[in-house]
Amino acid sequence: MITFFVAFLVSLVVALALTWVVRERALAWGWLDPVNSSRKVHVQPIPRLGGIGIVVGFFAPLCALFLVDSGVGLQFRAQTDLIVGLFAGGAIIAALGLYDDLRGAGAKLKFSVQFAVALGLYALGFRIEVLANPFGAELTLGFLSLPLTMLWVVGVINALNLIDGLDGLAGGVAFFGVGTHFLLALMRGDVLLCLLMIALAGAILGFLVFNFNPASIFMGDTGSMFLGFVLAAVSIKTSSKSGTAVSLLVPVMALGLPIMDTLLAMVRRSLLGRPMFSADKEHIHHRLMSRLLLTHRTTVLVLYALCTLFMLTALGLHFANSLQSALLLCGMGVVMMVLMRKLGYLDMRNAGAVQQTRQRNQQLRTLVKAVTRAVREAGSLQEVWNALRPLATGMDAATQELRLRRPYEEPEAGVTFEAQRPEAGASAPLEVRVVVKDGDLLLGSLRLCWRDGRGTIDRDEELALEVVADAVAERTVELAHLESAKPARVIALRR
Repeated sequence: MITFFVAFLVSLVVALALTWVVRERALAWGWLDPVNSSRKVHVQPIPRLGGIGIVVGFFAPLCALFLVDSGVGLQFRAQTDLIVGLFAGGAIIAALGLYDDLRGAGAKLKFSVQFAVALGLYALGFRIEVLANPFGAELTLGFLSLPLTMLWVVGVINALNLIDGLDGLAGGVAFFGVGTHFLLALMRGDVLLCLLMIALAGAILGFLVFNFNPASIFMGDTGSMFLGFVLAAVSIKTSSKSGTAVSLLVPVMALGLPIMDTLLAMVRRSLLGRPMFSADKEHIHHRLMSRLLLTHRTTVLVLYALCTLFMLTALGLHFANSLQSALLLCGMGVVMMVLMRKLGYLDMRNAGAVQQTRQRNQQLRTLVKAVTRAVREAGSLQEVWNALRPLATGMDAATQELRLRRPYEEPEAGVTFEAQRPEAGASAPLEVRVVVKDGDLLLGSLRLCWRDGRGTIDRDEELALEVVADAVAERTVELAHLESAKPARVIALRR
């Protein structure tokens, strides 16, 4: 127990100190999470590299085991597959998250790296080979073990990433998952898994000191993806060493909230015709705030309570027999159905509206895809504007305006393009303006105005405009670089 206490204390202190340092440096260097997106909940730019403190805080006591001559250290050094899997895989995932926080990483790059790391874990022996069935005999996966293991690892990584939407939420959810695995490992006498979980718990708490509402720093993808990776890897070890009839259901329940939120997001986006990897404000924490009118902090505390329920269910499944497990799962299912109904996920009265929204979103996606493709092929700012012209017609806007300037030009040196559609209505105007930015560099704005009587635009239209604005910013910077790279005119002088 002394080793556990020391590991917890070291990770806590390291995470506290490093998170503070990162916060101060991020503020000084401008590495902030902006507020120019409709998806953001915070109202001012906040540093987003707090995950560095979690990563280093977790590894600090584990690295010390290589230097300390102790029984626990000998056991740890003997577990080559565990060391290589966690250290190498964790470092790669943390590096991917850091790159995404600083530069931005596309979905293809993220999933390629995540699946490669998951494949590496499988090769090292992190495998899901049996599916438990509380209602009957267990199922041996055979050749399906590889794809299921990879899907589990990648799925948990992104589930923690998706739920990172409120101050203290992702860290708190991960802490409850860590607590569940720690207790399960402690009951089995698994010293190494206990050590891993107590180190991660200290790192999370050290970070939460600065992240709980009102947060002064975010963990970013560096922290959320790293937490997801460690929990995914440890949960495979937990399930493989469990002798219960519901071995894999225990870690599923331990991570019940992020898994449920991810599945709901996938179903929601599929039904509404939205891109599967698009962002929205319809997650469980968003609906708790909008439908139940809860404050930011109260929402997080309610979700902590829900995580506690998942944690108790997971621990109950560990000790229950098949019949008791079935009853526990049915009871938890009823609780989830009531919650989803309360949050409006199961409201069948909106089935017709869902179909209309799906058709409109499919048309909107086609429009945005065509517009962004044309923008990326534009050879001048005039052609960029010409590529944007179909937006007004496709979105029924009465007026469309683009203000744009090349990078590092004076604001007054920019150009303004404007088009009007008088036939689009004569009601009171609704105006929406989206900034065109390349990182922190303001390049202009895209403005649309409607006169068809609407009082607001929906989230899908808002997100579509942001995608278009990002494409305009990207092409504007590219055009500026192309112009600066053109060879200067050479005039030959003769005597």
